[in-house]
Amino acid sequence: MVEIHLYGNLRRYGHQTRPGQKCVLGVEARPGETVSSILAQAGIPLEEVNHIFLDSRLLASRARAAVMYGYLQSRDDVHDWNLDVPVGQNARLGLFGLDMALLSM
Repeated sequence: MVEIHLYGNLRRYGHQTRPGQKCVLGVEARPGETVSSILAQAGIPLEEVNHIFLDSRLLASRARAAVMYGYLQSRDDVHDWNLDVPVGQNARLGLFGLDMALLSM
């Protein structure tokens, strides 16, 4: 089961909008699943996502300064929004909405 942790306005896709409450979706991952296909299964539009973390590493970000924050990265170019990145059965995705434009440490 892939865990999708939703933050900011994306929490509505997990039907949890109360501040302070965790919002986690579970999606079954079949062999060959990618970040893109998991987001499609969950019904989360990519254009509403600002930052994506895969297993606690920054995968993609719309913030130009993202690399300056010092996060561990899943790949060299976190501004590459090609999300045909394989995910394992026990992967964890962290998705931050457009309302969460700045990430700080």
